[in-house]
Amino acid sequence: MMRFAIGTAEAGGPRLLVIAGPCVVESAELCLKVAAHLKAACAARDLPFVFKASYRKANRSSGRSFAGLPGDEGLTILSRVRRELGVPILTDVHSETEVDAAAEVADILQIPAFLSRQTALLVAAARTGRCVNVKKGQFLAPADMQNVIDKLTGAGCERLLLTERGTTFGYGDLVVDMRGLVVMRELGWPVLYDATHTLQRPGGSQTGGDRRFAFPLMRAAVACGIDGLFFEAHPDPDRALSDAATQLPLARAAAFLDEAVRVHEAVQEAPSGVRRP
Repeated sequence: MMRFAIGTAEAGGPRLLVIAGPCVVESAELCLKVAAHLKAACAARDLPFVFKASYRKANRSSGRSFAGLPGDEGLTILSRVRRELGVPILTDVHSETEVDAAAEVADILQIPAFLSRQTALLVAAARTGRCVNVKKGQFLAPADMQNVIDKLTGAGCERLLLTERGTTFGYGDLVVDMRGLVVMRELGWPVLYDATHTLQRPGGSQTGGDRRFAFPLMRAAVACGIDGLFFEAHPDPDRALSDAATQLPLARAAAFLDEAVRVHEAVQEAPSGVRRP
């Protein structure tokens, strides 16, 4: 298993990597509040932390949905969070033209699931030298992520993460095949479980979901021996400007992390557990 630093955080090490934050940059006040809360919660549990928020949303269900703050305001806010709180940053990129500007701010460039096969985008992200996190496409078999790895490493990427975010199940639903976490981890790179996007029910004018499954599915995923958790949290999820149905209440983040740590430690202690460096 590859092990590497991402700013002040570490991937592939003995502790679960936590990548968390609101779905989208709504304001500086929101990002600073959520980042400070999650940073403290992770520090109290000795968990490496990366703050995530999309500065721009290019894949909303409706063209009328909030797609981000004007211009580069979202990136400016993320830069402020990084500078004032000293935390690494993850944000999405949707086209090659976005990559360079995002790489000036973000420690991790994220390739959204719908774009996980876009070769030019993967190559552009790899060439920045930043860590790249790829969400497995809802349409891809876990083993097919080897092609994604080959594209990235072939373009010079030396730090990459793979994230499970569910598989399309008929129309308007996702399922999580826990076998996929094991398969992807066998590819040799750290694997994360996206604990909130996997709860989505896509379709219609607004993506729905059911956050009551966040805790049980997270426990199952961590029990598979993964390397980290990705989740979205908001002080008032029902009023969030994106993914209102699935973001965790910020007040529940500490309990969420506590359960994850307990399961992770139990797996390490089991005779068949995933041994860490």
